[in-house]
Amino acid sequence: MRGVIGTYVRVTDALSDYVGYLAASLIFVMGAVLMFDAFTRNVIQMPVHWAIELTQFTLAAYYFMGGAFTLKNNEHVRMDLFYSNLSDKGKARMDLLTIGCLIFYLGVLLSGAIASLEYAIATNEKRFSIWNPSVIPIKALMVACLVLMLMQAVALVFKHIATLRGGPAR
Repeated sequence: MRGVIGTYVRVTDALSDYVGYLAASLIFVMGAVLMFDAFTRNVIQMPVHWAIELTQFTLAAYYFMGGAFTLKNNEHVRMDLFYSNLSDKGKARMDLLTIGCLIFYLGVLLSGAIASLEYAIATNEKRFSIWNPSVIPIKALMVACLVLMLMQAVALVFKHIATLRGGPAR
């Protein structure tokens, strides 16, 4: 692939990699917060009320941020009844069909996420708990990550079309 489409695919792949590796590092953040919580609760008998909730938000960010990376590296769950027996062009055709469904699904999800973010901003939505954190940052991250997943899905469409045309997928 050359030109604008090739550049789009390379930039989207690089962005998906960067965000995916950043997401992987969140495991260490979650571990540190949970160890801190265990220490304060069990050793010094002063429980912190925000630790579990912060870990839940971090886990949500981990899932959101890992979506495009997983899609790019073809590591998502696939029902493989006959897919592995297809030729490369047959796989590309099948993937184009399923990516069409994925793009529709992500579009609907993005529409709902944007509406949810707008509501959160308009009402200054907070999670009802002792810590009472704002949900705006996690909802904004969800919208950004859905946009990145849509971008990655479109990049995959270009890659599969290149495969069908007999060219390299990258």
